[in-house]
Amino acid sequence: MEQGVIMADKEVLVVSSKVKNYIKSNGDLKCSAKVMEVLSDKIRELCDAAIENAKNDKRKTVQEKDF
Repeated sequence: MEQGVIMADKEVLVVSSKVKNYIKSNGDLKCSAKVMEVLSDKIRELCDAAIENAKNDKRKTVQEKDF
């Protein structure tokens, strides 16, 4: 793996305050900080699959249909 990819894998990809507000508003629950790491991992999985779909279609742009 490239160095940039390894570093990106450690980043949180979600806005914590937005996620926490959503969970509070829709479930009247608090949200653990670890949730952001798990959500980021899930987002990476979805993005990786979308990237492959775009590449398989020989496109340079990921589109909504790739998800």
